[in-house]
Amino acid sequence: MRLTKLRRRIEHDYQEMKQALALAHFEGRTWGGWHHHVTLVSAAHAFCTLQRLARDPKDAAQD
Repeated sequence: MRLTKLRRRIEHDYQEMKQALALAHFEGRTWGGWHHHVTLVSAAHAFCTLQRLARDPKDAAQD
């Protein structure tokens, strides 16, 4: 059951990064550019997650 919940969380985070944080919008041609884009999206996602947890940990656990 714990692994099922973890899989759901990962899928939710990935969709959030694609839709809200523009993970899928990179159109560059270089590895360095793609790596930079993914790094910034990951940092933005971490920031958003920490902000959500700081607001109300009970609400963040239900997302």
